[in-house]
Amino acid sequence: MTVSGSSSARFYYSMPSPCPYLEGKMERRIFVDLTGPQAVLSYDLLSEAGFRRSLGFAYRPACPGCNACVAVRIPVERFDLTRQWRRVLAANADLTAQIRPAIATAEQYALFSRYQVGRHRDGEMARMDFEDYRTMIEVGAAASHVVEFRDRHGNLMAGCLVDRMASGFSAVYSFYEPETPKRSLGSFVVLSLVDTARAEGLAHVYLGYWIGESDKMAYKVRFQPLEALTREGWRALDTHGRIVQKPDELA
Repeated sequence: MTVSGSSSARFYYSMPSPCPYLEGKMERRIFVDLTGPQAVLSYDLLSEAGFRRSLGFAYRPACPGCNACVAVRIPVERFDLTRQWRRVLAANADLTAQIRPAIATAEQYALFSRYQVGRHRDGEMARMDFEDYRTMIEVGAAASHVVEFRDRHGNLMAGCLVDRMASGFSAVYSFYEPETPKRSLGSFVVLSLVDTARAEGLAHVYLGYWIGESDKMAYKVRFQPLEALTREGWRALDTHGRIVQKPDELA
């Protein structure tokens, strides 16, 4: 890695590696160390600049010649609960959410493993053992928790590692029972975070990066309205992945 920055923040550039989302592309990231007494405040500010958290670092893509990864967030108060989302809520009306400390459990890991095998069998995360999972959940979790979703029998159906910031929730990673496609559990987790954020007076739910060319990431534009980080700041992104012009920009 190479390092740059001032005495108040240390920035690291990763070495190029194959992109996990776009075939034939190379990935490079810029990292910021989140350790220290100002870690939570630093993370709030970095999230506004499109960074995500991984362990004790915040990162964002810095890939030469590629800007396919676009940071996106849901403006909670303006979120549109469409007929599609109401159906998802109805399909999961039997589930209850419990907010737990960011501490890994064997039950969570068992579900995480089933999810990886069912949905991402060829990915690196499918090879994670329990200690790898524990590291993902517990390292760098200064203002984090795990939301567990259980059915009426107490079965763990979904989980989501969530960071709480001044401006909203950041969905770090979610996983769910892969053999229940009619529930649309991935979407339900997002809807639940939006509802909780609204109840707690938080402005946004951060969904990480939208990649229009990746089937794994393209789904995020279904959550409308959605905002994308551009050079001009956070702007509305429509369901086709187009930046929506402000009224004063229209010809």
